[in-house]
Amino acid sequence: MKSDIMSLIHESKPSLKEKLQPGVHGVTLDDGTIIINKNLSPVQQKVAESHERVHREQILRKDLSYDDDYVYWKGNKYPRKGMKEGFPKLEWEAEAYRKQSKK
Repeated sequence: MKSDIMSLIHESKPSLKEKLQPGVHGVTLDDGTIIINKNLSPVQQKVAESHERVHREQILRKDLSYDDDYVYWKGNKYPRKGMKEGFPKLEWEAEAYRKQSKK
């Protein structure tokens, strides 16, 4: 029951449109809020939002979390320093790229 409530809370979090750093299409915060780069085309925004929704699901499943220094994925700790965030071969990104909408 508690996980159902948490799922509803995460799913009801808003998707915001904001200016993000160049090359960043979207971000998912630990509270489930999704931020999409407002400078993307509508199609790119849709794809980015579907990608970030996968990260939201990963956070809800407790497979993914992060802080300023590390990404935590399925019990493993990865330093963010030098990491190419968003790189498709990172395990959490590979899942998101596989599941995101293509258009």
